[in-house]
Formats: sequence, structure tokens, C-alpha cells
Amino acid sequence: IGTLGGRCASARIVQRRNLSGADAINALRPFYFAVHPDFFGQHPREREVNENSLKRLNGYLENLQKPGERYPKPANLTFYVRDTKERADSSDSLLASGFRSVTLTLQSKDVLSTVLDVLRSCSLSVKHMQDVLKAETGKSSTQQPGTAFYRPIKWDKTYYTFTGFRDPEQELEQARRVEPTLSLWLRNNEPEATKKQNASVPRREELKRLKRELIQKLGLLDIRWQRKWGFAHKCSQLQSLGRLFTQSPEALHILRGHTIVFTDQSGMNASGHVMLGTMDVHHQWTKLFERLLSYRSLFQQSDWLKEHISHLLGGIQVIHIERMGPALPLEEHYSTLNTFHKRLLPQRLSLHPRSMQGLTMTLENDHSTPCLHEIGHFIIPTMCDTLQLQNFLQSQAQEARRRMQRRDKLEAEEEDIISSCLQDLCLRSLSKEPSVSSNQMIPCCRRLMEEKSPQMQGLHLYISHFYSVMQDGDLCIPWDWKG
Repeated sequence: IGTLGGRCASARIVQRRNLSGADAINALRPFYFAVHPDFFGQHPREREVNENSLKRLNGYLENLQKPGERYPKPANLTFYVRDTKERADSSDSLLASGFRSVTLTLQSKDVLSTVLDVLRSCSLSVKHMQDVLKAETGKSSTQQPGTAFYRPIKWDKTYYTFTGFRDPEQELEQARRVEPTLSLWLRNNEPEATKKQNASVPRREELKRLKRELIQKLGLLDIRWQRKWGFAHKCSQLQSLGRLFTQSPEALHILRGHTIVFTDQSGMNASGHVMLGTMDVHHQWTKLFERLLSYRSLFQQSDWLKEHISHLLGGIQVIHIERMGPALPLEEHYSTLNTFHKRLLPQRLSLHPRSMQGLTMTLENDHSTPCLHEIGHFIIPTMCDTLQLQNFLQSQAQEARRRMQRRDKLEAEEEDIISSCLQDLCLRSLSKEPSVSSNQMIPCCRRLMEEKSPQMQGLHLYISHFYSVMQDGDLCIPWDWKG
């Protein structure tokens, strides 16, 4: 695990080493080239992990560049890294998928150190930054305190010609340009999808049986998966849990009434679901079950904080939106709620007790100013100024209600059109990636019904951002497919 250190001794040094946003983007180009989700179209799990981690990295860098902002909290990120010529070290072993898994901790206090350590943690060369480092060292003695160092890096196309490195911008553009039409892609890939789907039928049935039996034996509310793993993988996870129940049935009685989520780490998530890490062994799962009473207590404390925050903010409800990607651990969620609650307590906000009822908000550590999401919930920074927060909530409450009404209308329309699309195209199933909005899904389904391709009949269709035939035969197509 790579740790991003490089703490600076004083604010003066921090500002002197603080690259601009343009500098950071240019310097990180080899990294973006190695992890960009556009290159992971055939690997949805790795793509989701990289998308989520890139958002958190970009948020961390943005916070470092904002004057007067408190330093962001350390953040653990995982990236799947493509093998490229830019690697400075080739000793790391590759996963079966052909990618390296790199886990690192962001905790540097300036942009330059963060950029350098991200590159080094991923075994990527920093030679292209030598001029920046030399110039920064030379200017350190003459630059006035408080002046941000700025030197934009412009890479000419000849740079890639002479170094042999691949131009990420050019390759991304080529990847987009060669995207096929839907009809052509279906013609080339429908036979493979049908073959894989037919072969997966026994695994699909086995998964249903195992899930039904375990829910009944353990008294669970549900069993879910954080990732879109294949059916064989899901079956092996349920079989492993079943073996543990056979060996130590008394250890699993405490799971009664819970929802289990198979994900990347063991613990409890912000929604109160029990997370079972798929890479953990039975011993680690058993240790988790022994701590479940403590997790329940922490979850109750989190609920109390939410209720009290709601009382202080006019009845608005604090929610957590589950997304595809790394789950939010309960400990981190509780810490965020507790920090925000402590900031509110000394203040006397003049919000009417019921003025914000029916509205919702999420708390985010990676934001610096409050904003209103397009579907109607408020996104509030944990360290938000309370007076600014009050003014923002009051001024945007009516707009938030309007957006929520529009969201409800769109979701109802989406549900209807999915049902029509299933029937008209004779699909086995039709679902979508969480990041595909109703605004994207609705026109996608309309166009599919207009296209009405017979090659889709009897298949499982998954709407995403890329083309792929999944390992169990599901057809994955982008929501904005070309006709």
C-alpha cells in the first residue's frame, strides 16, 4: 500500500509548492492515461472503481487549491492501472485481468507533493516533471510569500514521437471515434451473447436457489452485491457463507434481521447493512460478527445525530445515497455526522421548525460550498459556514421541491417505458448502471423501441456508458448509442 506523505512544515512552503489546476492535470496525464475509465470498457468492475477513485482524487486536489480551505482529510483510494511504457518500475505483478491494483492514501498538504506521490505510487515516471521541480526550487528563494507558483506545462506532439510515450488525448479520441453503430455491434456480438447466456442458465438458477436458502436459514432481509460480478463469482460467495453456517451456525445467528452486502471490505455500511469482504476469509467474517453489537450501537448513534441535525435545520432529512463503487463505512459516516452536528450546535439558526420538511440533504467531505443536485437533494459540505448554509437552504428550498417533483415524475415515466421496452423488444431483463440518469434512460428506451432490433430478443440488456458482452451473456450498451 502506497502512502502519500510529504507534509509541509509551514503555510509559506505549502503555498510555494502549490501547483495550479492546469499544472496538476498536465503533470498527471500519464496517470490519467493509465487509469482512465474509457479504457476499461470490457472490465466494468475495474471501471467503476477507477471512476469513483478519480472523483475523490479530483475533489482532494480541488480542495488543496482553494485559498483559506482547511486541509482535506486523508483518503484511501484504489486504482486499477493499465500497463504502459511510462512505468518506472516493472516489478509489480499483474492481476488476471491484466491490470495492477494500487491502493494509496492521500494525505499530502500541497498539490505538488500529491501529484508526485500519486505517480510514484503507481510506478509511473516523474521525469517529465523535472523542469517543474527545478523551476520551483529556483523560485523558492525569490517568490513572495502567499504567491502561488504557476508554470503551465504544454506538451507538444513531438514529445510523444521522441519519447515513445502514447498520447492519451489522441488515444481517447480514437477510442471514441471508432465506436460502432448499435446495429453493427449487435450483428457482431449477438451470437457470443446468446452462447454465454445459454451457458449461464444453470448458474443463474443456482444463484436463485442459494440466495433463497440462505435468506431463510439466516433470517436475512436480503442479500446484495456492491459490484456487477458474474453469477459464478456470486455463487462461490454464497457457498462460502453457507459453509461457514454449517461449521459455526451459532456465530451467524446475530445476522437475523440484517441485509448482507458482498463488497470490497468487511464491516457495516452507512445504511446499516452488513458488508462481507469478498477477499476476506471465514476468520475475518467471524470477527466481524463478534463486533456486530458494537456496530448496531454506532448505527443507532448515527440515526440520533441525523434526527438532531434535522431538528436544527427545519426538518430536512439527512440521507446517504448508495452508489456503485466502494461502500461508505459506518465509522466514516458517523464521523461526518458528528463533525457537522458539533458545528451546528453552538449556532442559533433561524429556520422555522417545519420549513424544510420533505426535503433531503447529503453530507460530503469533498465539497467546499453547498449546492443543489439536479434531482432535488442538497449537497452540504461538512465544514460549511452555518450562516451561509442557512441562507442557501432558505433561498433554494422552493427550487429543491420543484426538482424533487420533476424527479418523481421522471422516475415514474422511466418505470413505464422500461416496462414497455421489455415487452416490445421481448427482452429477458432490462436494467441500468446507477450512474445512468432517468434523463438518459428514457430517450435511450424510446430509441430502442423505434430501432426494434430482432437481435435483442430473449437477451438480458444492461444500459451503461460502453459496449460489452458480459461474462454471463448480458448485453451492455451505452445509453447514447449511435443509430
